[in-house]
Amino acid sequence: MAFSKSWTSFAAVLVAAFVLSLMTVRPAAAQPRLVEDVPLADNISRIDVYSPAMDRVITNRVIHAVDGPAPTLYLLTGIGGGEDGISWWDNTDVREFFADKHVNVVMPVGGKFSLYTDWVADDPAIGRNRWETYLTRELPGVLDARLGSTGRNAIAGVSMSAASAVNLAIQSGTLYSAVAAYSGCPWTADALGTAMINAQVGRGGGNTANMWGAPGDTIWRAHDAFANAGALAGKTIYLSAATGTPGAIDEGGLALPPLEAIAGSCTAAFADRLTQLGLPVTHVNRPEGAHTWGQFETDLHDSWPHLARAIGA
Repeated sequence: MAFSKSWTSFAAVLVAAFVLSLMTVRPAAAQPRLVEDVPLADNISRIDVYSPAMDRVITNRVIHAVDGPAPTLYLLTGIGGGEDGISWWDNTDVREFFADKHVNVVMPVGGKFSLYTDWVADDPAIGRNRWETYLTRELPGVLDARLGSTGRNAIAGVSMSAASAVNLAIQSGTLYSAVAAYSGCPWTADALGTAMINAQVGRGGGNTANMWGAPGDTIWRAHDAFANAGALAGKTIYLSAATGTPGAIDEGGLALPPLEAIAGSCTAAFADRLTQLGLPVTHVNRPEGAHTWGQFETDLHDSWPHLARAIGA
């Protein structure tokens, strides 16, 4: 039976459309990339990296190792994310201390009130936060390529980010060989932990429902350091906090005794939990210290030999 001219034309269109569909190349997903590397001083630079997860450029202050391929220490700051002029960079001797160390030190700027985690929804006050993705799956690859690093890493955090450092070490498998938490509260799932997190996020006007959903939900439990502490097996763990009693270690900084006393109790409880699991932990319970940068600087200095051994620095 002969086909009509109209049917032949229609079939030709269908064939052409099918061929074009086979030839169509889907655009590749956006990749993290280095945007700019600006020298600030000898062996120090500002490295800006585009985060597809947050769809913005994140600034990172980087102290470069001097001699050849070196491991990397990721150093997270407190509740203001360093955007408030309060950070390791602004308030400690971090540049001088690491000037002769065989390690790259990376200090991201941003993440205020975020707990450096992935939020389930954008928040009207705090915006889009996918810090776990950025710190564990986007930034390391870009920096390893740029710095020629060895691929061995440690992570440390202070105050708000102390719990974040522990959580990131738990969530990221073998990415970090060592973790240090200074004056934080690494628990989330019980009433006290929930209250602490709500207070930190709420200070910036954020809503923890946009972070991990309703308290007690699966995501909260997945980020409970007490419940998931076993994932730290094989890592070097350094925990420190103080009693909240002001002393010479505070060097005249703004003392926050009640906050440090709470951090001291949390840290001791988490150290006990690790011991119950049979995991080696270095726990420093300082008799003096009131949540100041003088105390945190001392903590960083004292923890460094432990971190350095773990990552081959």
